[in-house]
Amino acid sequence: MLAKKINSYLLSNYRIYLDKCRRRTLAKYEWLSEIEAMVGRQYGRIYAWDKINEAMVRQWCEIMGVDNPLYTDAEYAATTEHGQLVAPPAMLQGWCLAGYGDEILAPGSTTENPYEVLKVIENHGYPAVVAVNSNLTFDRYINMGEKLYYTTVLDSISEEKTTALGTGFFVTLKMTYFSEQADGQDDEKVGDMMFRVIKFKPAKQPEKPAAKKEAAVRKRPKPGISDDNRFFWEGFEANELRIQECNSCKKLQHPPAPVCMHCHSFDLGYKVASGKGELYSFVVMHYPHVAPFDSPNPIGLIELEEGVRIPAGLIGLEEGVAPKIGQKVQVEYHTFDGELTLPQFRLVSPEES
Repeated sequence: MLAKKINSYLLSNYRIYLDKCRRRTLAKYEWLSEIEAMVGRQYGRIYAWDKINEAMVRQWCEIMGVDNPLYTDAEYAATTEHGQLVAPPAMLQGWCLAGYGDEILAPGSTTENPYEVLKVIENHGYPAVVAVNSNLTFDRYINMGEKLYYTTVLDSISEEKTTALGTGFFVTLKMTYFSEQADGQDDEKVGDMMFRVIKFKPAKQPEKPAAKKEAAVRKRPKPGISDDNRFFWEGFEANELRIQECNSCKKLQHPPAPVCMHCHSFDLGYKVASGKGELYSFVVMHYPHVAPFDSPNPIGLIELEEGVRIPAGLIGLEEGVAPKIGQKVQVEYHTFDGELTLPQFRLVSPEES
């Protein structure tokens, strides 16, 4: 008996304390009286777009990794106390979500905004919002074919609080979910959701002097060199365009490979190409800009006089003039970053060719 009296006394004093905090906050911000009047208001129905159905349940279970046969195996579900497939309870909120943009509600839904309190607080200088917690409770399983809706009540708003995020108000909303019944029967409550957010002014972070950083210089990526293609890359240092040649059948191939693609011989060498050819195909990359390459960045597929094709950068393009298929080209060797020599092909004008 004594313990009950103590608990009752403590509870009474706690309520008095909360009421003082609330009145102190109201005295500080007169506009909060508008929100106080909204507490306890019930907003109209927001309907589900679809009836509870097997397809959406199956997809939800696949995504969430739920393998309970009660939700997806009709034969098994028929042997249970439910006698049929049911929807996972955790899907309750999902059935009544709005369409893309949070403004597209199912037909028949209310035009009221259950979150209008957040807009009121925002208009008084509290622009940021973060969800704090959400609790779902379930009264029963939901069967296939049922049509759901929910109503919303603004349950409470706290006094002004200071948190690590900033200063603001905790707003608690309660959604009650119903199954719509036919033939004049009362709609059946199937669950609740408590949803709490904080609407706040972000705390000002102390300004830190920005550390001066030297812009990193992006270098050309180096090629992957192996024993099969080393001769090709080393050739550029000697201003040579070396194309792999089979010592057995004397045929050329590119890119380099460990075996001849023609006769399957492993006896391979190389031939120094003339560096002359024509443009077989090309692409000009405009976006995205990738450092350290120029933009636009023309890349050509060159058919050499020797009969093989090689991709390489194009140079000598006139601004606004696209290269032409079949146009003659001539190799040039350019060193990048003081260490990497690569071939580039200059377009040759008809007069030069």
